[in-house]
Amino acid sequence: MGTDADNLRMFRTGTHPCGYWSDREARDLVLDPRDPRLPTLYPMALDWGFRRSGDIIYRPACAGCQACVAVRVPVASFKPDRGQRRCLARNADVDARIVAPIRTDEHLAMYRKYLAARHAGGGMDDHGAPEFEQFLIGSWNDGRFLELREHGSHRLLAVAVTDLVEGALSAVYTFYDPDESIRGLGTLGVLKQLEWAARDHRSHLYLGYWIAGHAKMDYKRRFQPLEGFDGRSWRRLQA
Repeated sequence: MGTDADNLRMFRTGTHPCGYWSDREARDLVLDPRDPRLPTLYPMALDWGFRRSGDIIYRPACAGCQACVAVRVPVASFKPDRGQRRCLARNADVDARIVAPIRTDEHLAMYRKYLAARHAGGGMDDHGAPEFEQFLIGSWNDGRFLELREHGSHRLLAVAVTDLVEGALSAVYTFYDPDESIRGLGTLGVLKQLEWAARDHRSHLYLGYWIAGHAKMDYKRRFQPLEGFDGRSWRRLQA
């Protein structure tokens, strides 16, 4: 009897500018985007250190560089540290709700505002509705939007794009109102995804890639215990 991974085709991309280090080039290993089995392959691919961007399942495969480490949090073992507890207390007026992954004008306006403030000149400045749907929603995955709204006013503060896979959640992307940076909405989004995963009795929350010493990525190290994929297996990363 065959398995879902039988006859799996992968491709190595050409070099492109690294999205994390401006002086480096990157390459990726990509599962065949035309494979109709992608929805069933996706959970296995996450376990192999891949992640999703739009309809593409990929992992970095750069010559001479292994800085990107796929990481995940074992949900049952996670306990928020003091800083994360302060973040939760600071955002006691925030309601979280899970909604279908349907783009609204409100979502798109915040997404564009976030990109302009956080990733200006990063190649995503001109993202509009088509790019939003291609990048964040996709065509074959089982995703949700976790909305964070101010209690009472219902003002949208953040959206955590999340994939549901067998036994786990995968944090795809979070965007938020940059005028509310004091709230720590990126951290809050992860904490609310962990609460969601615990309610659903899911084993892990996948957090994409962690890069030691990178200002925009190192925050993931604070979600302990944290496991990293070394190319063969998942191992505990020390805080």
